[in-house]
Amino acid sequence: MKKIFLYFLSAVALLILGTSCEKFLDTESPSSFDSATVFSNYDLVEGTIFGITETFCEVNSYRGRFLPWYGFNTDVEWYNTYKPGDGKSDIAGYQCEPNNSQLNLSNGPFPLMYMGIERANLVIEGLREYGNVEGDTDMAYLLGEALTLRAMIYYDLIKAWGDVPARFSSLTSGTIYAAKESRDVIFKQILADLEEAIPYIPYPGTTAATSRTDRVNKLFAEGLYARIALLASGYSIRPDDGMVGTGDLGTIRLSNDSELSKGTLYPKALAYLKDAINSGTASLANDFEDYWYRQNNMDNLTAGPAFETLYVIPFGAGRGRWNFTFAVSSEGASISNGVSRGGDAGPLPTMYFKYGKNDQRRDVTCVNYKWNKDNTIEPAGIGKWFFGKYRFEWMNAQPYTGGNDDGIKPVVMRYADILLMAAEIANEQGELATAKNYLKQVRERAYIDNWEEADAYVEAIGDKDAMFKAIVDERALEFCGEFLRKTDLIRWNLLKAKLDEAADDMLALRDLQGGYSDLTGDICYTLADDEKSISITFLTADDDIPAGATVSTGYVNKYDDGKKTGFYYDRIKGIYYRNPEQYMFWPIFNDTMTNSQGHIKNDYGYDSI
Repeated sequence: MKKIFLYFLSAVALLILGTSCEKFLDTESPSSFDSATVFSNYDLVEGTIFGITETFCEVNSYRGRFLPWYGFNTDVEWYNTYKPGDGKSDIAGYQCEPNNSQLNLSNGPFPLMYMGIERANLVIEGLREYGNVEGDTDMAYLLGEALTLRAMIYYDLIKAWGDVPARFSSLTSGTIYAAKESRDVIFKQILADLEEAIPYIPYPGTTAATSRTDRVNKLFAEGLYARIALLASGYSIRPDDGMVGTGDLGTIRLSNDSELSKGTLYPKALAYLKDAINSGTASLANDFEDYWYRQNNMDNLTAGPAFETLYVIPFGAGRGRWNFTFAVSSEGASISNGVSRGGDAGPLPTMYFKYGKNDQRRDVTCVNYKWNKDNTIEPAGIGKWFFGKYRFEWMNAQPYTGGNDDGIKPVVMRYADILLMAAEIANEQGELATAKNYLKQVRERAYIDNWEEADAYVEAIGDKDAMFKAIVDERALEFCGEFLRKTDLIRWNLLKAKLDEAADDMLALRDLQGGYSDLTGDICYTLADDEKSISITFLTADDDIPAGATVSTGYVNKYDDGKKTGFYYDRIKGIYYRNPEQYMFWPIFNDTMTNSQGHIKNDYGYDSI
C-alpha cells in the first residue's frame, strides 16, 4: 500500500509545473517508478518536493481558507465586516465553532496540511534510504528543503489549532488514526529537524534553487527556527500536562519542558539569526513602497544579497486569493475588472495615527479610500481602512482579471523579521546594544529621509523593558497586514490586553477624545499626480478649512460620523465576541473529528459546544 502511494505521489508530483498548481498532463504509468529510482535521482526527487507545495494551492488549503482567515482580529488588523453569527465574522471575533461554515470542510486546511505532511514524510524517508545525502550536496539540499517545509506546516498547524496529531513517519494501516499530541513533542521534533536541515541548505542567491524565493534557503530555515523557538518558549493556552485531547479547558502558561525554555532555545535561535545577518545574503529594501509595489507585480521571486524577501507561498500565476481578499477595496472597471474585490480586512482605524508623520510605512500600509465602478477614488470612511501593501492598481505586470485567483505570492518571511526577532531575543539575552543595532536598521529604513529621528528614538531606549515595549510597537508598525501579530500577542500573553486597549483607543477616536482631542473630525483630500491614490489630511483645530470647500473640492465635514461610516460602539467592542484568551485557537472541526473515528477530541471548552 505504501509503495503504491509512493509511486503515485512521485508520478503526480513530477507533473506539477514549477511549484504552482497547474493542470496535470498525461505521463507514464505510476508503476514505472520505484523508490530507489525516484530517490536516487535529483530531478525526480525535486518533483516530489513540488508535490509538498502543491498542497498549499488546493482550493481550501492555504489558498482559500488558511491564509484568508488566520491572523485577525488583533490590535492592528481586523475583519471589515461586523456580523455576529456569520461564519467569517465568527472566525475573526473568536467565536469559531467546530461546525463553522467556512472551515468545517472535508477538504479544509487541517486535512490538506496533513496531506502536505504525509508527502513530506515520504520524501524524507525516501531520501534517507536512497538519496546518498552524505555524499551529494544537491540531494542533501532536497532533504533540508523537505524537513523545512514540514516544519513550516507544523508551525502553522500549532499557531492555529494548538495541540494537533504528530505524524513524522508515513502512514500505515495501523497509524491511519491518531489522537492529538502535546505540541511540545512536535516543537522538539521540528526544531531538531531544522538543526539537521540548516547545514544542508545554501544561502540565498548561491545556487539556482536558492536564488528563487519560492524555494527554501538557509536564511528562511534559520528564521523559521527562531519563529518556532519564540512560539515554543512563549505563552499560550495549554491543557494540563498529560491532559491533551481530554476536553481540558487549559490555562495560559509556559511549557513545563525545560528543553523548550528561553534559556535553552534563545541562544540557539540568536546564533542562527546572527549567522543570517552576518552572511550578507539578504538585506532590507531601501524603499518600503517600492518593495510592496514589486510584491504586487509578482516581482518577488529573486533571492540574494540585494533582496528582502526570503520565502513566498509558491502560487502559480493564476492561483491564490491574496489581493482578492486583502487589497484596497475596488469595483472599478479598469482596477478590478468591474467586480467588487478586496477590502475583506484592514488596519484598525487607529493604526494610521500610530505612525510618525515621517514614517514612510504609514501611507503604504494604511489606506482610507476605495475605488468606485467608474474608476474614481473616494474616501472610505473613518471606520473602514484597507491594507495599502496590496493594490490591484499596482498589478501592472499581470493585471487582475476579476476572477477568484490573482497570482499574488504572499510573503511568508522577509529580512525585516530576521532583524526584529534578533532584536527581541538579543534583548532577552541581555545584549541591549546588539538589540538596538538591529532595531535601528528597521527604524532607519522606515525613516529613510529622516534617519536622525529614527536614531534618536532608538538611542533613547534605556533598558530591557523599554526595548521590549519598543519591539512590540515596531512589529505592529512593520508587519501590519502580514498577519504575524496574533501569534506574537499570544506568545507575549498580551492578546486580550491589547484587544481591550485597541477597542478603547477606537472609542476615543470615534469620540475625538484622549489622544485624538485635537482633531475636528473633518478631512481634506487630494488626488495624487498619477491618479492612483488620494492623500487624506485629518484636520486639527489649528488647520484652516479651505475657502468654499465642498466634497467635490476635497473636503468632508465630520468624517468620524459613526452612522455614516459604520464606526459605532457595538462594531468597535465586537473586536471579539468571546474571551480571546480561552478561544485563541481554532477548534478541530467536526468533519475531521468524525473522520478520526473518535481519536480526536477538542480541548479549551469546544467539546461542550
